[in-house]
Amino acid sequence: MGEELTRKDIEKIQQEIEYRKLVVRKEAIEAVKEARAQGDLSENFEYYAAKKDKNQNESRIRYLERMLKTARVISEDSREDEVGLNNTVQVYFPEDDMTEQYKLVTSIRGNSLKGLISIESPMGKALMGHKVNDRVHIKVDDDYSYDVVIKSIENTIDDGSDAIRKF
Repeated sequence: MGEELTRKDIEKIQQEIEYRKLVVRKEAIEAVKEARAQGDLSENFEYYAAKKDKNQNESRIRYLERMLKTARVISEDSREDEVGLNNTVQVYFPEDDMTEQYKLVTSIRGNSLKGLISIESPMGKALMGHKVNDRVHIKVDDDYSYDVVIKSIENTIDDGSDAIRKF
């Protein structure tokens, strides 16, 4: 089973593939040619760096194309009163007496430092389908779990601004 992606995710991946093929690939090939023209390849750092950049670009293209081939398209629809994909959720951590805000996103957009929580993460899975004032138990692993209380749910529309993670 492949990655769960929204239609917007697929569009963003297709755009990145096209950009990498039409722009980055040409720049990388030109950089390799320029570095090769500098002479002795055995001690030419610029040549090896350019080759590495070119290979990383090709690897990223293959990775994204493979992701698209195996992707499963998921709906962004959710009930208005329940936590769903692309909703912004305010949760209260009773143990720490603090409140945090997170947006639930697909795994390729997850970035916990920016408050983007993957629906595949322990917290994302646990919050999905719950309502305001629900106490949700989040099990991280066999040794660690915690509870949160949902304070608010904001139904946000995916405007495509959340970046695709670099792997």
